[in-house]
Amino acid sequence: MDTSNAPTAPEALISQFQVTKLLRQDQAGRRISLLGTINNEQGILTAERTALPTESLDTIQAFHAAISRVKNLGDNDIYRWYLASSNNTNNNGPNSNGNDLKLNLIWPCTTSHIKKYSSQQLRMVTETPAIYKTHIHPYMRAKREEGRLNWVFNILEGRTEQEDVILRDEGGPNGAQDAFLMLPDLNWDRETMGSLHLLALVQRRDIWSLRDLRKAHVPWLKYLRERVLDGTVGMYPGVERDMLKLYVHYQPTYYHFHVHVVNVMLEAGTTQATGKAFGLENLISQLEGLAGDESASLADVDLTYFLGEASELWTDIFEPLKQGKEPGQ
Repeated sequence: MDTSNAPTAPEALISQFQVTKLLRQDQAGRRISLLGTINNEQGILTAERTALPTESLDTIQAFHAAISRVKNLGDNDIYRWYLASSNNTNNNGPNSNGNDLKLNLIWPCTTSHIKKYSSQQLRMVTETPAIYKTHIHPYMRAKREEGRLNWVFNILEGRTEQEDVILRDEGGPNGAQDAFLMLPDLNWDRETMGSLHLLALVQRRDIWSLRDLRKAHVPWLKYLRERVLDGTVGMYPGVERDMLKLYVHYQPTYYHFHVHVVNVMLEAGTTQATGKAFGLENLISQLEGLAGDESASLADVDLTYFLGEASELWTDIFEPLKQGKEPGQ
């Protein structure tokens, strides 16, 4: 895609966004994901507040037209996030400046983004070690080679979002091998402690997902856990260690190992549900209990999780397997 024209101010992109379709409404009606275009290129705009209108396309477009006081919080690659006002005179938003919306914009977006943000039937699948080795790991490699991790590497290598990094740990006993950094998740408004959501991105690039974790990694994972908890408590007064939940997604949105850090009071939506979120402490215990030497790995166990029917993992791998067919044929 050609996006080489003169750069547009981040705030201006919101008013240029042309709404074409509602992709999904979730979080008990507080969040909607909209498909639209900017300069004829597709994008996804996610808006969140206490209640959002979805009765018709006209009401959705009216809601979008009323967005004002857009404040850019940051941007990285195709991802941008904002605070804004819905022009609601009865503004009961959590922010003292009157901004009652947290906006996320993905632009330009891909077909995969549209599938991810669209409402769809979920399916529970069991991924055996054989399925992982034969089908899932090659899929992961292909996605990594598509350049989808550029935004992660931009952060880790100090090119973007450095003002948002709240902790940069240079590593423990193994030095750079243990290093990681923490920053706010793009879905957090950065003010409401009850919905605190941080990400810990590891510097090492040999661990794509929890499948790559081995028994030998237990000391590193325990170090990571302690440093993440200490760093979060040190950064946010009033937050205590037992008020935090640490988990890893499988399947993750991107294949670079990262840990989610959330307030235990945060509404446990789909992203924290069984079949999606795997507690870090439980992963450590599972690794410690694996039979065998230090090379024993989570690649050698069955994992059960859910997928959307629009996911390539379902359409290209698990649905054919369910039908008794070989994926790719």
